[in-house]
Amino acid sequence: MSELVTGEAVALELRPARLPSRALAVLLDLAVAVAVYVAVTIALVASTASLDMAAQTALSIAAFVLVLVGVPIAVETVSHGRSLGKMACGLRVVRDDGGPIRFRHALVRGLIGVIEILMTFGVVACVASLVSARGRRLGDVFAGTLVVRERVPVSSAGFTPPPPPWLAGRFAGLDLSAVPDELWLAVRQYLTRMGQLDARVGWAMAERLAADVAARTGAPVPYEVPPPAYLAAVLQERQAREARRAFGGAGGGEPIPATPSPVSPASPAVTPAAAPPHAAAPATPPPVTPPAAPSDRRPGTGFVPPA
Repeated sequence: MSELVTGEAVALELRPARLPSRALAVLLDLAVAVAVYVAVTIALVASTASLDMAAQTALSIAAFVLVLVGVPIAVETVSHGRSLGKMACGLRVVRDDGGPIRFRHALVRGLIGVIEILMTFGVVACVASLVSARGRRLGDVFAGTLVVRERVPVSSAGFTPPPPPWLAGRFAGLDLSAVPDELWLAVRQYLTRMGQLDARVGWAMAERLAADVAARTGAPVPYEVPPPAYLAAVLQERQAREARRAFGGAGGGEPIPATPSPVSPASPAVTPAAAPPHAAAPATPPPVTPPAAPSDRRPGTGFVPPA
């Protein structure tokens, strides 16, 4: 399990597959391949009855290589390590570093699988898988691959541990906007699986993740704070900010209505009260009312003449 931990924690939750599940996946793949090979052989026999024996033998060998070797290699390459049997059993072929396999990995596994699975009826593959600490057969050893379990039981996934109480609010001023989502996912996966990792591997993983987070935030990790506690505190701070952003709409609007609305009504009420005493003199010019007189003269000089 510890050997699957990568710098980005890509394969942190993957576990090596053991012999029973791998054998069941191989049997399912062989059953499908043999069924396809029989159907192709029948079609070839029916369509090449007029050819000589040498041509029929060549076509049979070509069909064998294509169906039992070429098709599995192509399927694993296109599906990034998932065949029908592996998908049914929840398995997948990955590189030693946890990344997806490529054509060369599938090619080496397929060619060596002809010898250790087809020609020896799986005896060599079973012995090699039992001897290997991670259940790898010879094809995996030469290709640098590993068959892992994709479906992990839900009960094994723990919760994210909270940071120590003395770190509450310690990193409230950090700028977390430059930390990518992939790094947050790696931190969360590490904290979730921290108790299942080897002590030395887990500490090295925490130091690497803490250094990555510190490099993105621009602030170094405090010397007195252990890397796991630092990751837990920073992750909790990020979750608190997300929660305030999602549910803090009322909180963000409280100060705005509270301050402007009482002040704005009060200010107009005070200004008119103070204004009238000083404005009494300007308010006295009723000469403004004479302009109302033109409105009285308008009927006299109206534009509509008497009918």
